[in-house]
Amino acid sequence: MPANDDKENDWSTLTKASNVLDGNRGDPNQGNGEKPNNRQSVVNNDTSCSQETLDTGTGSSPQKNPITTTAGGPLEDIKKAVHTILKSIGEDPTRPGLINTPKRFAEAMMVFTEGYSQSISEIVNGAIFDENHHEMVIVKDIDISSLCEHHLVPFTGKMHIGYIPDHKVIGLSKLPRIAEMFSRRLQVQERLTGQVADTIMEVLNPLGVAVMMESSHLCMVTRGVQKHMALTVTSCVRGCFKTDDKTRNEFFTLVGRG
Repeated sequence: MPANDDKENDWSTLTKASNVLDGNRGDPNQGNGEKPNNRQSVVNNDTSCSQETLDTGTGSSPQKNPITTTAGGPLEDIKKAVHTILKSIGEDPTRPGLINTPKRFAEAMMVFTEGYSQSISEIVNGAIFDENHHEMVIVKDIDISSLCEHHLVPFTGKMHIGYIPDHKVIGLSKLPRIAEMFSRRLQVQERLTGQVADTIMEVLNPLGVAVMMESSHLCMVTRGVQKHMALTVTSCVRGCFKTDDKTRNEFFTLVGRG
């Protein structure tokens, strides 16, 4: 067994790396809108792509990823922390199957948290177009994977995004990219849903936005209550989706939750 001083140094390293991974929180704002005509264009989407910024959950400037910018070699800190965790659960970090696990975990964590270092301007990239369209547009079944900030385990599921334009439309691929941007950081599902809605309101200024997400959380599946079939459903409505029952109900019907 290691000496007490070695244990203290190991746990000090673990605490340091844990602090490095701590994410910021958004504070979604509520938007307003007017009642439009209720027709729709529905697009199915089975893939998602990139990531975003932090602060209140919206904005044009990226926030630096704490994993890649902390002084003192954050990747090495994470590797040491994982090495300590493996020893703490009774494993041998030097055996063949685990010898490279700390390095693999550190590199994976950088991918899982890429959203801290991307900006909404990079994601949208000018793909907003003048169009005399005032009917509902929906991109549904967007695959989402994120890390629960409470236990650092994944939650995965589908997100459905709808909006009603006010003379401007956004490139369809940008909606899943915005969703992916926010998912690539430490999250809770409730905040993630609101951040996507508020960002679209800010970027596009539509008549309204509706976002719904349904996902399975490993923190509920593999520990705690251990309910394998439980789904968590969250929604966020802004503008006319909030003020007009008919418009809101139409959205939920079209995404299969009406």
